[in-house]
Amino acid sequence: MPDTTSLTVLIAGAHGQIARLLGALLTGDGHAVRGLIRNPDHADDLEAIGVTPVLHDLEGDDDGLVEALRGADAVVFAAGAGPGSGPERKATMDRDGAIKLIEACREAGVGRYVIVSAMGARPGAERSGPMRVYLEAKAAADAALAASGLDYTIVRPGALTDEPAAERVTVAPELPRGSIPRADVARVLLAALTAPHTIGRAFDLVGGTTPISAALAEL
Repeated sequence: MPDTTSLTVLIAGAHGQIARLLGALLTGDGHAVRGLIRNPDHADDLEAIGVTPVLHDLEGDDDGLVEALRGADAVVFAAGAGPGSGPERKATMDRDGAIKLIEACREAGVGRYVIVSAMGARPGAERSGPMRVYLEAKAAADAALAASGLDYTIVRPGALTDEPAAERVTVAPELPRGSIPRADVARVLLAALTAPHTIGRAFDLVGGTTPISAALAEL
């Protein structure tokens, strides 16, 4: 585990809501952040929060991905096909995009990988209805990461809201369904990146009453 006082972190899907919140938190704490984006129109938004934009399409060819990772201490996979996308894109982005980043991390020598998953992707969870394909893609990505040999953390948030951060959460390997502000998910990701004891852990995440650092310490 590298010195966590000054990290270089690459965020995949860096223009997403949670990713931008995380990027701002990281740069605010003095860390260097590279933001992987596919749309060049999003670059200005990242630069405004101190994140260095890196253009790369995880659904395209592999050219440039390993070089973009060189020198990074950690990656966060926060990319996704998004609402309204079809089953094919959920496979090529939510599953295959995460796996492609795993493989590139191995080649670039980046050992730390944190992934934003979903509660329904937990092993053994029932997956049916319109979310089934998405959750199966996330579950496959999580399984690939857990078997990768990288220093992984799998964060499985509940239903996401736009409420302000409460900085109080509940985490456990398995929880009843609940919700959590995106702002608190970002704070949990930040804490996980700088907490070695979260390596090798996969946990559900919802709002709660325990401060984030204390909640993670109980894992």
